[in-house]
Amino acid sequence: MDFVKSLSYDDWSDMITFQIAGYLTEFTGGNAEIKLPGEPQNVGEALNQLWRQHEGLRDRVVTEQGDVRPHVNVFVNSQVTRRDQVLQVPIAGDTEICIMPAVSGG
Repeated sequence: MDFVKSLSYDDWSDMITFQIAGYLTEFTGGNAEIKLPGEPQNVGEALNQLWRQHEGLRDRVVTEQGDVRPHVNVFVNSQVTRRDQVLQVPIAGDTEICIMPAVSGG
């Protein structure tokens, strides 16, 4: 029984690590990295977990229709995925999701 008590939640579940860049950290209490346990099936489900803890971030990342905003990039395990497909990208195991405002200028 002591063995079970000594294990943390991390030992029982995969971790989703969110990297939050730029001004978006204003909506995460200043946290640039957020780790959440869980086993979501895809990026959209993982983001829903994040929204439950940081509600204000949602409206900066997705539109009212639930699509990723044109000025935001979402990377999954450092891989570039088209904005209109990223929410459906399947994930399994430990996963890193980076949310980054697009950079523009000339």
